[in-house]
Amino acid sequence: MHETKPHAALRVDDDAVLALGRQVLETEAEAVSALGQRLGQSFVRAVRLILQAPGRVVVTGVGKSGHIARKIAATLASTGTPAYFVHAAEAAHGDLGMISEGDVVIALSNSGSTNEILTIAPSIKRHGVSLIAMTGRPDSPLGLLADVHLDAGVAKEACPLNLAPTASTTAALALGDALAVALLDARGFGPDDFARSHPGGALGRRLLTRVSDVMRTGARIPTVSESASFNEALMEITRGGMGMTAVMDGQGHAIGIFTDGDLRRLLASELDLRGLAIAQVMKRGPRSIGPDALAAEAAHKMEEHHINQILVIDARGTLVGALNTHDLMDAKVI
Repeated sequence: MHETKPHAALRVDDDAVLALGRQVLETEAEAVSALGQRLGQSFVRAVRLILQAPGRVVVTGVGKSGHIARKIAATLASTGTPAYFVHAAEAAHGDLGMISEGDVVIALSNSGSTNEILTIAPSIKRHGVSLIAMTGRPDSPLGLLADVHLDAGVAKEACPLNLAPTASTTAALALGDALAVALLDARGFGPDDFARSHPGGALGRRLLTRVSDVMRTGARIPTVSESASFNEALMEITRGGMGMTAVMDGQGHAIGIFTDGDLRRLLASELDLRGLAIAQVMKRGPRSIGPDALAAEAAHKMEEHHINQILVIDARGTLVGALNTHDLMDAKVI
């Protein structure tokens, strides 16, 4: 039995560790680059086959290829192509019933000779299921049996022993991503579709949350009339807790804004603030956004213009809300 050396006996050469780490990354990068250079019509046929299939995509593999297959299935499913993973060994013992006519099977095997996959391949074909093989050997048994073969071969593994699946699994993963993105584009799968597939995560919040979901409304919007005094505006800024107040004209339209940043700059100017009206120091034509816009758009607009607050104006020009960066942070949009 192999015995592991005690930690105290291990010697780590920092330069050697860094050199080997860089070598691994370079080897895997070269493998993916070579994959792109030889991508051809078989890739197009695979995309067309999946798009035309009335069923789902079933991705299968065993060992390290099985782990990659599971991730490819998850990526396909989250980008508009219904897909799931079936372990090839389990398929041979009953799970083959999960695969139906009209489905497409993507089978991963670097050698193209994985027994578990070759065992189920004839049954897959007899069921009228299309087979896409992703292997490192086009002339392998699986490659020859498939309707479409995707060449994921690599010149060498990143492992110094050229044994552990490293560059080959990276290449297969990248090829699966390329397939998923090509299908996404062909289906016209957009941001809203992606958000519906990810409602619980940060991406979903960014893509689904509207300004109307997070804005402050009614009495929570700090406002003063254009005839208000400077002191009255300061009191409204304090009451509202948004670091600003909107300034309204006689028709109820927001014609200006005054923020705590404006206040700091005004104090630094050493002007005599006594007797000032807010209309004299407010910013006219304040930045605004519509209530139906995405909250992420509001965040982008605020960042672009270096502002911390933004007014929400509807299609009739009415002030219906306001929000600041804290509101977006609380909603986990930023």
